[in-house]
Amino acid sequence: MKHSRPLWNRRHAQKGAVLVVALVFMVLLTILAISASGRSLLQQRMAGGLRNAGLAEMSAETALRGAEWKLWTSTSKLTSTPLLCGTGVLAGSCYVYDPGNAAVYGSSGIVTTFRTSPTWTDAGAQTYKGPGSSIDYTSRTTTDRLARNPVYLIEDMGVELPPGVNGGLHESGATGAGGGGVGSTSRHIYRITARATGGDNNTVRVLESTFAAKSN
Repeated sequence: MKHSRPLWNRRHAQKGAVLVVALVFMVLLTILAISASGRSLLQQRMAGGLRNAGLAEMSAETALRGAEWKLWTSTSKLTSTPLLCGTGVLAGSCYVYDPGNAAVYGSSGIVTTFRTSPTWTDAGAQTYKGPGSSIDYTSRTTTDRLARNPVYLIEDMGVELPPGVNGGLHESGATGAGGGGVGSTSRHIYRITARATGGDNNTVRVLESTFAAKSN
């Protein structure tokens, strides 16, 4: 004679199966939620990194243009103030190009370190705070606040030489401190290097430009 399981026992077994299925679905939903959260955080970090890189790039570019404008506007005052390193508007953070000067252009020299260091350094450089030195980029309350104010230095690469003249860095370049040859009597080539950060210190950009200006 065949005996059947009591009804209450069968219902209890069914409830146990539903619990297992529910737990499996909860585990799957938890995995999906964690994965989606991880992707969201990764995208947020990537967006933040791109933003910092953009801020650092624009900040360094701004410092470059500011230094160029400083050189350009100073040419109108040459009758009283020569545009030479160590004098006038170039009294600080300006260096005469001289590869033999180890303190400036050696492997750990001021200019070499400033131009090549992968981490932040502002030794021997000029802080840029906008036109009139009136803007502190580190205290701004908007989204363009920087971790540090941008800095720059200027190198006097020497007298500008016409094409074909020997003695320059290139045949049509500047002479440098020890170069020879006949060149322009007043135009010098200046190399400007700017260093800037983004919203945090982990993002650093270094840019450079060359600018020709009358020196006397």
